[in-house]
Amino acid sequence: MSGFCEETGGVAVVGAGSWGTTIAMLLSRNGPTTLWARSPELADVLETTRENPCYLPGVALPPTVRATASLAEAVADAATVLVAVPSHGFRAILEAMAPALVDGAAVVSLAKGIEAGTNMRMSEIVAEVLPDHPVGVLTGPNLSHEVAAGHPAATVVACDDERVAQRVQGLLHSTNFRVYTGTDVAGCEIAGATKNVIAIAAGVCDGLGFGENTRAVVVTRGLAEQVRLGLALGGRALTFGGLAGVGDLVATCTSPQSRNWSVGYELGSGRPLREVLSATHMVAEGVRTAAPIVALAESHGVEMPIAAQVAALVAGERSPASAAAALMERPPRAEWDEASFPE
Repeated sequence: MSGFCEETGGVAVVGAGSWGTTIAMLLSRNGPTTLWARSPELADVLETTRENPCYLPGVALPPTVRATASLAEAVADAATVLVAVPSHGFRAILEAMAPALVDGAAVVSLAKGIEAGTNMRMSEIVAEVLPDHPVGVLTGPNLSHEVAAGHPAATVVACDDERVAQRVQGLLHSTNFRVYTGTDVAGCEIAGATKNVIAIAAGVCDGLGFGENTRAVVVTRGLAEQVRLGLALGGRALTFGGLAGVGDLVATCTSPQSRNWSVGYELGSGRPLREVLSATHMVAEGVRTAAPIVALAESHGVEMPIAAQVAALVAGERSPASAAAALMERPPRAEWDEASFPE
């Protein structure tokens, strides 16, 4: 990989949703940070009121965060660019900002999804669209409002180039937000994308009125699905026992703050998906990611029954009750296929 930008340089966050805004706030503790908002109206509001009323209401933006609706302006001087846009718009944003990027600027994905149609991970899209730029992923049990409020939290930044991971770690690490580094990009991305799908399943079960045992089963068997797919794509088993895996899975499957759990809960309660999605401007990545995850798994010979039922549910091919019944009616088997976990 060529052209790593060694100097500290500027830093930009592309995407002014709840997580992008939160990350910009954390970065601004160490210096000026540019936050790109797609909407000029939102950028103006961020600049004038120092608050993001659409996605992070009640949280004051530090003066060191500068908002803009110009993508070229946002990334023009940035040696590190963190991209916090949904997976379905990820490629288009990379293509749009490519002409303005600093040579060798590191691009770090905050998106937790899989691209429909190509079944590509976000880092793979970066490598395809921006081949001369180091790429990484930041992921973990990070509910935006809790992190923005200063509650103790942690995350992991994974990059093939450890210098990139260490740079991002230095930019974000604080007494309230611990940042760990790693090199398992594929494992971290698969963990982040699949946990959203599993969280929908957990929410459905809660909406159907099932109890704690059921949720524990969904989380545990969901973890098994994550691991199978992650290992098939070159990820490492340890990743799924860490922040990117179990940590994020538990947070997303158990918190009402989780968009994906909330979508599942409403579906389990009997509301149609269209009605559920129209009631919020937030993106629940699991809805769009379920089908690509299943397709990706099938292409590698990996079985993901929970994800498959979620994909059928959001496609309108299953009811919540029939999806749950289909999982319980599967033939009995050993809990673990040890051949899937090479020494």
